[in-house]
Amino acid sequence: MFKVVSDLICPWCYIGKRRLEAALRALPPEAAASVSWHPFQLNPGMPKHGVNRKEYCMRKFGSWDRCLEMYAQISAAGKAVGLEFRFEQQATVPNTLDAHRVIWLAAKVGVQDAVMEALFRAYFCEGIDLAKRPALVQVSALTGLDPGRVERLLSSDEGTAEVLAEEREIKSLGVTSVPLFIILDEVAVSGAQPPEALLKAFSQAQAARRKRRKAAPQTVPSTTGPEGCHV
Repeated sequence: MFKVVSDLICPWCYIGKRRLEAALRALPPEAAASVSWHPFQLNPGMPKHGVNRKEYCMRKFGSWDRCLEMYAQISAAGKAVGLEFRFEQQATVPNTLDAHRVIWLAAKVGVQDAVMEALFRAYFCEGIDLAKRPALVQVSALTGLDPGRVERLLSSDEGTAEVLAEEREIKSLGVTSVPLFIILDEVAVSGAQPPEALLKAFSQAQAARRKRRKAAPQTVPSTTGPEGCHV
């Protein structure tokens, strides 16, 4: 079991998803690994309709040149795993609470991973504004989610308490960046680690489970640079 803590506005989370998929392909069939996605808002105080991307980036990282440097680094890492980031198409950095509620709903009907993929692709590769509820309905419908069901969710507070409660629990552990991979509830890996690092952590988690360890997950620091998004 891989529990992935992520936010949809973090490009390293999308890269981490591809690296995790590569690791899963390398596992033997008997491992029967599964993946679940868990909420983390990098900007919980974000206005409901989001903010201008350029202004947000300059405020968070100090200058537009620094932002462009980071985008270039991320784009190169993305291409290495088959992703074409199109940051220039992103006009807005969205509030992601509604998106996390859609992901929560997707878990209930068994299409959570497909919804994560569709939302990541919509935002990072197609420039779709995920702060707009019609866009969330349209994108999630591509994965088999009933659009009427998603509209009802977004027109109410359904799932809000559950998403926020899970996020509080995660942040109470001291988590300040994503992605975070919690493996078999034994080992936690921080950052978009390469497949071999995830496979090594999986072996460590299996060994810990065999020994019936009951300690809290231990975070494995990133060894490949700051490949994650921080609060």
